[in-house]
Formats: sequence, C-alpha cells, structure tokens
Amino acid sequence: MSASQKPIRLPPLKILRVRNPNGQQERPCVTVMSSVLACWASSGYNTAGCASVEQALRNCMDGPQPPKPRSNEINYHLARFKSKLTYQQKKKK
Repeated sequence: MSASQKPIRLPPLKILRVRNPNGQQERPCVTVMSSVLACWASSGYNTAGCASVEQALRNCMDGPQPPKPRSNEINYHLARFKSKLTYQQKKKK
C-alpha cells in the first residue's frame, strides 16, 4: 500500500457475518407441495381427487435427505480478521 492511500475504515460491528454465503438452498419437495395445494384449491379441498399428488408429496418428504453441502467458512475467517480491522471512531461533541 502506498503512503498516499488511506486505509479503508469500516463502521463498528458487533458481529462480522455474511448472510447466506452459499445462496439459495435447493428444496426438492416445494414443487410437489405447490401442486398439492393447487389440487386442493381446484377441487375444493376434496382429498379423493388429489390422492396421487398427496402420495407423491409423502414419498418426497419421507424419502432420503440429500447430503448437506459443505458449509462456507467465510464467517470463520471474517471473525479471525476482526481484530486486524480499523474502525472509524465517532466524534464526541
């Protein structure tokens, strides 16, 4: 870093955390559940006409869970570097 550049000053933070660094989680049963709800809405909550869709939802919910993806370690590293950050101090009046 050259002498003419000032260091970046961040506002004070109690906890340094990144929200949802991995993006959206995949939810495989949401589409089946929405089709069950649509079937119930179209048939007036009659379970006789929607039995096959309800069974598909049960199979999806009771089926094996997909393996959890490895968690992102960015929050761990941000917490490690918190002590090395410089904060802008508020001026007292």
